[in-house]
This record gives sequence, structure tokens and C-alpha cells, in this order.
Amino acid sequence: MKQHIPNILTLLNVFSGCLAVVFAVRNQWEFMAFFVFLGLLFDFLDGLSARALKVQSPLGIQLDSLADMITFGLVPGIVMFQLLTMSETGGWNLKIAETLNWDSFYDILPFFGFAITLSSAYRLARFNIDENQVSSFIGLPTPANALLIISLPLILMFNGNDALNTIILNPWFLLVLTVLSSFLLNAPIPLFALKFKTWDFKDNALRYIFILVSLVFIGTMKFLAIPAIIIFYLLSSFFIPHEDKINS
Repeated sequence: MKQHIPNILTLLNVFSGCLAVVFAVRNQWEFMAFFVFLGLLFDFLDGLSARALKVQSPLGIQLDSLADMITFGLVPGIVMFQLLTMSETGGWNLKIAETLNWDSFYDILPFFGFAITLSSAYRLARFNIDENQVSSFIGLPTPANALLIISLPLILMFNGNDALNTIILNPWFLLVLTVLSSFLLNAPIPLFALKFKTWDFKDNALRYIFILVSLVFIGTMKFLAIPAIIIFYLLSSFFIPHEDKINS
């Protein structure tokens, strides 16, 4: 029975991702975010339980990536599609266009958001055959990228002010972020993983500092903390220990 526990948790990630898709399509952002965060929890627990129970399997690895593709690949693509559609109105509008005029660039524009989904699929497939990403990642992990994208409507709702709304709902800002997100997912950049081999501070100083700074951001910046944490994560990865870069 115990060998099925990690896979059950992974399937709960799949289910969470499916629900997040439904709420993203409906622009019900709080529920969408809740189920993405819930999927993230199940994604953490399935790997933790597999290691604790010593029941890692090739099936579990493949299933985990399929789950991540839905929760952390498809959902952010839909969110970006919705935001790009909203940006056509020039304001915070919860309704999207019901019809598309294919002769208009601005009606085609939202579909560029799915570049995030395509890049996530490529990253997950590449990760499955890469045996070198042990103590660090190469490129931004799909969960981190998904959190970055889904934070945008949450910022509009809970951190929103005229300046932030204008920036986030600018179609060129969203396009640039889409391109940057797609690039970072597959960029040859070593990024540290929050995996503790020991609890010793000397061996994990970067990880402990990152967690502490992240908690400060969360406590002071609401949902604006998410992009701030991602930026800090990218910058702090320049200080990855040399041996971790070799292992990656």
C-alpha cells in the first residue's frame, strides 16, 4: 500500500491543477491561486513521502511531471492569456472578449501567453532526462515560474493602485514578461534548490538566508512579495557554492 501514497498525492496535484484551470478561465483568481498553492503542497509532499518511504519509481517521476504540466504549466498560460485579453480594454476588467476578430493583432495577442505553457512542457521533458540536476536546478523551476505569473492578478486585487494596475495591464509589459518567463524556464542558469542534506548552517547558509528574506517580504509586501522573492532567488543563485554548480 505504501508504494501508492506518493502517486496518490501526485494525483491530488493533478486534481488541484484541473480545478485551478476552471477558476482561471472564469477569472476567479482567489480560487485559482488557492488550488495552485494546494497543488504546490501536494507536489512537495509526494516527493517527500517517496523519499521517506523509499518507494521512488520511474512511474512516479513521469506522473509528477505530468501533474506539474497542468498545475504549473497550463494554469499560468491561461492566466497570461486572460491578462493579455484584459489589457485590450486598458483597465481592470473581469470580463474577456466573447468573440475574436482574427484580422486584429490585439485579438491574436492573448494567445502568446501560451508560450509559457509550451516552455514549461519543454523544461519538464528536459528535466526528466537530465541526470545532472542534483543539488541545483538549471533554469527556473516550473512551480516558481507559475507563482510569478499567478501573482499578477492577485497583486491587482490586493496590492492594486493606479500605478501598479497600469504597469501590469500594459500589453507590452505582459508580452515582455511572457518572453522573459519562457526564457528563464530553459535558460542555462544554475539555481539553487531548497533541498537540505543536513541542517548545518554553514552548508545551507544561502538557503537559510533566502527563507528568512522571503518571510520578511511576505510579511511586508502582500502578494507583491512573490515577484520580489523570485527576483531575489535569481540574484542569490549567483552565490551558489562551487561544488553545487559542478554537480548541476
